[in-house]
Amino acid sequence: MENLKKWIRSNWSTLILVIVFIILLVSPDAKAWLMRQVASTGFLNSSISEPKTKEKNTESASSYNFTLQNEEGKMISLSELKGRVVFINFWASWCPPCRAEFPSVQRFYEKYRSKPEIIFLTVNLDDNPVSGKKYLTEKGFTLPFLIPAGSIPKEIYDGTLPTTVVLDKQGEIRLHHKGLADYSKESFYKQIDQLLNQ
Repeated sequence: MENLKKWIRSNWSTLILVIVFIILLVSPDAKAWLMRQVASTGFLNSSISEPKTKEKNTESASSYNFTLQNEEGKMISLSELKGRVVFINFWASWCPPCRAEFPSVQRFYEKYRSKPEIIFLTVNLDDNPVSGKKYLTEKGFTLPFLIPAGSIPKEIYDGTLPTTVVLDKQGEIRLHHKGLADYSKESFYKQIDQLLNQ
């Protein structure tokens, strides 16, 4: 017993690191917290791109139409949203990077949800949508809960979680970000404001 106490005194920092590592391995919320700290630096964020030059046969994202279903069963078609800025976030409750960025998506939603020129499509991709809805409820998130009502074009979503897409009012993809990001940064809000004013 004395040897154990001696070992703990001389290796306490290693012991703490091992405990932290084990917690990160088994707890999705702990992983999400750590990822959120990294995302808050803004290092992982993408920027809204300039519009591409329109050529005669160039298709906008609305050409790659897909349909979503809300909690009440109402269908929302991407092609119907032209004329508005559209923020699309693909996520799942089991995905630690999704959990990490969701508080920033919620803050972004709270700041802009009263503006009719922007619409939020937060698309849950859990195998069982009940798990996704339960996660939102437990965490107190108020973002719209949507599920796919058919296939999603690969130009919009290719299987990486989380994926965020921002469409301008003409339906052109202006941001396509795969992976974790922080959407509660003032720099991102300024870019959204520019899209809203176009």
